[in-house]
Amino acid sequence: MAAAAAGALGLLWGWLWSESFWLPQNVSWDDLEAPSDGHGYGYPRARHILSVFPLAAGIFSVRLLFERFIAKPCALHVGIEDSGPYLAQDNTILEKVFVSVTKYPDQKRLEGLSKQLDWDVRKIQCWFRHRRNQDKPPTLTKFCESMWRFTFYLCIFCYGIRFLWLSPWFWDTRQCWYNYPLQPLSKELYYYYIMELAFYWSLMFSQFTDIKRKDFLIMFVHHLATIGLITFSYINNMVRIGTLVLCLHDVSDFLLEAAKLANYAKYQRLCDSLFVIFGAVFMVTRLGIYPFWVLNSTLFESWEIIGPYPSWWFFNGLLLILQLLHIIWSYLIARIAFKALLRGKMTYPRRIRPRLCTLHSFLTSFLFSLPGGSWTVSSLACV
Repeated sequence: MAAAAAGALGLLWGWLWSESFWLPQNVSWDDLEAPSDGHGYGYPRARHILSVFPLAAGIFSVRLLFERFIAKPCALHVGIEDSGPYLAQDNTILEKVFVSVTKYPDQKRLEGLSKQLDWDVRKIQCWFRHRRNQDKPPTLTKFCESMWRFTFYLCIFCYGIRFLWLSPWFWDTRQCWYNYPLQPLSKELYYYYIMELAFYWSLMFSQFTDIKRKDFLIMFVHHLATIGLITFSYINNMVRIGTLVLCLHDVSDFLLEAAKLANYAKYQRLCDSLFVIFGAVFMVTRLGIYPFWVLNSTLFESWEIIGPYPSWWFFNGLLLILQLLHIIWSYLIARIAFKALLRGKMTYPRRIRPRLCTLHSFLTSFLFSLPGGSWTVSSLACV
């Protein structure tokens, strides 16, 4: 029995690490085990991924200290109160309806509960509103989380753009494929990739300790998919093109988090301005630079230089799905913004202030509505 189980495990392991799937023709894992030139970390290896887990735990610990000693004082300084939501009055009947039936009772149900409890309908509506607010994280908590993500995204973007500025493939994407996959892994590239991967693992950890939100499952799947993409590209040594994708997405992520911070602090004009900048950067990078720079390289330049192989198709399929998500989110941003501005213009044709309020309402609702991504719109749903 033990021999059969070991044999089955060996077959599964061989299938999982099949050279015919992962690597181009005439390249084996043994080629990637050989040292490159004595500099850096040689070639990417699967065992490098193990260093991510202690690093992710370290990032999570740093986050806790950052939110406690830096983000929270900043939040208090801008006027965000350190107080939880108003607690709804204890009521067994209403709590049972809230948990088991609906959080938004219709008029008929409200009237039935009013007769049953001898409460006014308006009082019951207030109870349900207060009860819903109890499940929402306080503004202080959201501000601290967004400030942590803003700080990380800004720092990792600055590091990434500084590193890429000195890299030949930043100026000529064909350099991503010359001599692939026998491309040495520099220390700077290793740190950049492993830090990004560790950060998303830390987000996976924090989901189980943070205040539970209704998008928990969506974000769990999102983080899992992001981790899979980064890990896959690292093991397959597609790290050069991967750094371009990561940096391209980080540039809009910190702008979104900055807009959230301004929204929580009730700096309306700053929030509006930051969101407009975010929207412009998002559409330029996701609908312009990404398809005509990154996808052009992964689909056409790589085909010309190294040719297709099984994992090439898989990797490009994921990148094309990512582009489809970019198009969908850009369409939603443009459509909702247009409707908000049109509604304000039609309602208040000669007044500016209400028009700005309409835009601000749109920004606030949008920041609380869309799901996101890491290699996609990272953290849109983490409000």
